[in-house]
Amino acid sequence: MPTVASLFADLAARRTTSRALVEDALARIADPAGEGDRTFLKVYARTARAEADLADHLRSAGVVRSPVDGLPVSVKDLFDVGGDVTRAGSRVLADAPPAPADALAVARLRAAGAIIVGRTNMVEFAFSGIGLNPHYGTPRNPWDRAAGRVPGGSSAGAAVAQADGMCAMALGSDTRGSVRIPASLCGIAGFKPTARRVPREGAFPLSYTMDSVGPLASSIACCAAYDAILAGEAPAPLPELPARGLRLMLPRSGALADLDAHVGRAFADALSALSGAGVAVTERPMPAFDRQDEYFKGGGFAGAEAVAIHRRWAHRLAEYDPRVGKRIALGNDISAPDLVALGVLRAAFIAEVASAAAPFDAIVMPTTPCVAPTIAEADATDEAYFRWNARLLRNTGLINFLDGCAATLPCHRHGEPPVGLMVCGVGGSDRRTLAVAAALERVLDRVLRGG
Repeated sequence: MPTVASLFADLAARRTTSRALVEDALARIADPAGEGDRTFLKVYARTARAEADLADHLRSAGVVRSPVDGLPVSVKDLFDVGGDVTRAGSRVLADAPPAPADALAVARLRAAGAIIVGRTNMVEFAFSGIGLNPHYGTPRNPWDRAAGRVPGGSSAGAAVAQADGMCAMALGSDTRGSVRIPASLCGIAGFKPTARRVPREGAFPLSYTMDSVGPLASSIACCAAYDAILAGEAPAPLPELPARGLRLMLPRSGALADLDAHVGRAFADALSALSGAGVAVTERPMPAFDRQDEYFKGGGFAGAEAVAIHRRWAHRLAEYDPRVGKRIALGNDISAPDLVALGVLRAAFIAEVASAAAPFDAIVMPTTPCVAPTIAEADATDEAYFRWNARLLRNTGLINFLDGCAATLPCHRHGEPPVGLMVCGVGGSDRRTLAVAAALERVLDRVLRGG
């Protein structure tokens, strides 16, 4: 897949134009043999072409607004786009008034010259890690498409759009893994920043406490380029850290247990490759990672906050995806004392993990413990659905509860089912964590994929 750096170089050298990149993205979206109809809920073809022409005109005059100027991007359906209805993957909001302005994240992308080609499909109200949407359809995972595998959620369309070349970056959100799960299952990179890093104004919320906004892209460096723009920072390359001497902590806990055989092999091969490149991988007990039943009981913060967010539509519950409705309803059982206790528990968890992680450059674990199941497997029964959902959310949710940051990068060999390696840091260590992930990515690309 082309990277931000390669596309920027092609534009600078006049080997391509922004209009050509946008036309290619639109053609892929419209391809009847592809997943465009299920991946995009709306396509902005006319404005995208106009903005591409503007980008080309400015570039010819010597004006380059950022490293992503003129590149096509998509936005998840929960972000406001001025003049358009934000449905958040739901029928309930289809008759809502149009947004008066872009979400702040979208506005920052526009100001940097990014060209928005459309809104991507998602799990209704972002409340699942599987990626199914009974209202608008489920885009099939690019891997083993014939079998019809899930894309991961909730940023389902975002991952498929990026993996299929319908955009250079897909803007997603992550409350318990909704950027990293689909990125991992679809074989691309993704980054969940510290929640406070990117403003969430104009993004339909799942959880006021846990939501974060991040990119899905071709590489960690691509994610870093967009992360800086989303965070309002001056674009700058990541520091190129040598892999030799990096210290990684492998958390001895349930995060490493019960892995699919293929995931276990791919993860072990990745750690072996990293060790061979001089990376120190040290296993340490992490009992705090084994208390998820307490952290997410009844949905945790997201469960309680979802009840508050959705009570205005309580009379329309029959129009919801029934499984999303069930997850929201669980939050009714969380009391005010429960939430206070959960806040205390979270503070203790953050302190314990920060202390354990202090001697290391990052924590690493498989992004998901399994490869993507088929849509038929995940959708067979409610019991199957909720079992798969819990499995996919298992590892990623720990970092949201930590209020940390994490990148996922592919660690499988070419032609094999996608497996993600998650590189995690404590809150506020975003650029350092991205730099560490980029160093590991360079090793894995060279050793596992011959890059």
